Amino acid sequence: MSFSSEVKQELAGIMPNARHCRIAELAALVMCAAGIENNRIVLTGDNPLIRERFGILVRKLFTFDPGNIGDNETVQLLETIKMNGELIPDSMILKLPCCKRAFLRGAFIACGSMTDPEKEYHLEFVTDGERAQMIVDSLTSFDIEAKTTDRKKSSVVYVKDSDRIVDILNVIEAHVALMSFENVRILKDMRNSVNRRVNCETANIGKTITAAGRQIEDIEYLRESHLFSELSDDLKETAMLRLEHPDSSLAELGKLHGRPVGRSGVNHRLARLSEMAQKLREENAGME
Repeated sequence: MSFSSEVKQELAGIMPNARHCRIAELAALVMCAAGIENNRIVLTGDNPLIRERFGILVRKLFTFDPGNIGDNETVQLLETIKMNGELIPDSMILKLPCCKRAFLRGAFIACGSMTDPEKEYHLEFVTDGERAQMIVDSLTSFDIEAKTTDRKKSSVVYVKDSDRIVDILNVIEAHVALMSFENVRILKDMRNSVNRRVNCETANIGKTITAAGRQIEDIEYLRESHLFSELSDDLKETAMLRLEHPDSSLAELGKLHGRPVGRSGVNHRLARLSEMAQKLREENAGME
């Protein structure tokens, strides 16, 4: 079962206590997953979860059989959920925050989906213009910003920010899915953090090796000249330690000195050796 299906299964197990919330959820189901044929309301598509949820809500709100909805039952149903002939509900059914939660819950069951968070963060509702705006407005009432785009003949309300997806799951009361989502997010953040650290350390090692190579080259150049014997004891000690420990960091080299030297001190000495080697090269080049 996909992550999206698991979320819907969890939502289908929630039954609002208040009649007005049940009306709001049923309105969302009808708005997103029903049509009018021969003056009768019919569900579109073959999604068994939507049909089951529709049937349960109808039984909770009416006395007629959801599997046998005729003209009179359709009129009664549409009047109860405050919906016009175009199956757009009146916004008055969404006055209370609890009703907006129920409405969004029904909308997700009917036209929502969510990508497995292991792959990417993406939650969306696929419907059309005015219906999409009702979903956007309901999300906005909970301070959740959603974007819209067109996809073929549909309008898509979508969220890609993980924090906002968590907020939506909380609003529609998909708490089990929320915890699963958070666990995945924590693991992904940990993996990304480790990868960044490894990449950073690898880059630093590469820089250290490159710098050490240049330093050794400069020291070897000085050793071949009379200048090396004229170096101070401090510079000679640092130079010889670099030759003996080509892979060591500046801090590690500092600890190897007879009298430990700080990282900046080692760096200063090696920089001084490189300056002397460069100056010698320039002098030798001028004599050629």
